[in-house]
Amino acid sequence: MQTKIPYWRLSGFYFFYFATLGGFLPYWSLYLKDCGFNAAEIGELTALLVGTKIIAPNLWGWIADHTGKSLRVIRIASFFAMVLFAGFLYQQSYQWFALVTIGFSFFWNAALPQFEAATLHHLKKEPHRYSNIRLWGSIGFIVTVLGVGYLLDLYPIDLLPWFIIVLLALIWLISLVIPEVTVAKASQAVIGIGQIIKQPEVIAFLCVYMLLQASHGPYYVFFSIYLKQYDYSATIIGLLWSLGACAEIIVFVFMRQLLKLNSLRHILLVSCLLAVLRWLLIAWYVDNMWLLIGAQLLHAATFGSAHVAAMHLVQNYFGQHHQGKGQAFYSSLSFGLGGMLGGLYSGYGWDLYGAQWVFSFAAALSFLAYIIAAIWVGKGKALVHQEA
Repeated sequence: MQTKIPYWRLSGFYFFYFATLGGFLPYWSLYLKDCGFNAAEIGELTALLVGTKIIAPNLWGWIADHTGKSLRVIRIASFFAMVLFAGFLYQQSYQWFALVTIGFSFFWNAALPQFEAATLHHLKKEPHRYSNIRLWGSIGFIVTVLGVGYLLDLYPIDLLPWFIIVLLALIWLISLVIPEVTVAKASQAVIGIGQIIKQPEVIAFLCVYMLLQASHGPYYVFFSIYLKQYDYSATIIGLLWSLGACAEIIVFVFMRQLLKLNSLRHILLVSCLLAVLRWLLIAWYVDNMWLLIGAQLLHAATFGSAHVAAMHLVQNYFGQHHQGKGQAFYSSLSFGLGGMLGGLYSGYGWDLYGAQWVFSFAAALSFLAYIIAAIWVGKGKALVHQEA
């Protein structure tokens, strides 16, 4: 008998998780600047935030795959992320913020990769429904980006941590009502995880997404600060961030049709090329609202279609038995290593070379990702993982 997919509970987790990102991602750098940190320190703190993804998802992925209890991991991680984030309210020294960032992010970065794996386990033979569930995350992102942007035009930014703590609590609460999925433990897998990772196409896939995420570094860390330098209000900044999420939703809605008409390889290659265009537009035409709007609409490709392609590729490469570790490897090398490098080069280069050249370097990274993908990814060199 087929188990009914808990659509609204899965969607609810994505909604609150990305609602938290919507309150955090566009405005945290502004909060750090308000606390008195300079560009290099902001870049370093952001690098610490995402740098724990290099280790944390792999550790939690191993635990989830060897216990078969990914939801338990998600609940524990969500609870401690909420508790540790409250540490930002204690004091505002750089050393303290660095310590709290490491502790908070170690748990925060554990939840999403395992939830992606749990969602795909729930979907079983219907992975095409992933996009329709994931789009609620984009809706949550839009709601808080617009809401926080409006509030920050009326109230001081030091209220931001309190708002994020409430959202983290909601993530933990929704995780408690999502049913656990029981899967075969990793020891029963036909193909070992080492065999999978050593395949040239899998290595190329991970490198491509590491470069793509590194190219997003200046955007995630300094886009709001960049817009503030050109006198955009917090409300307009929120609207521009939410525009990118709206474009992402459209991709998620029509992704099933796109997958029928295009290969994963083609979707990935086009996403990389559009990332090059996006970063160049932001670099050199930030004072042109229409071109800036066009750049934000390209978020549909640089994150939306690229991410959905990655989810399908991870599922294809790692299969059911290694799904948790596969999601962890993907998250560690893309959002972890790529995000850390993105935060560091953008932070150190911002004052030294200027915003235009930092975003231009991001475009170069996206083009390098395109070259690697064009040569290695999606040409049938990797094994299609078969389950027993």
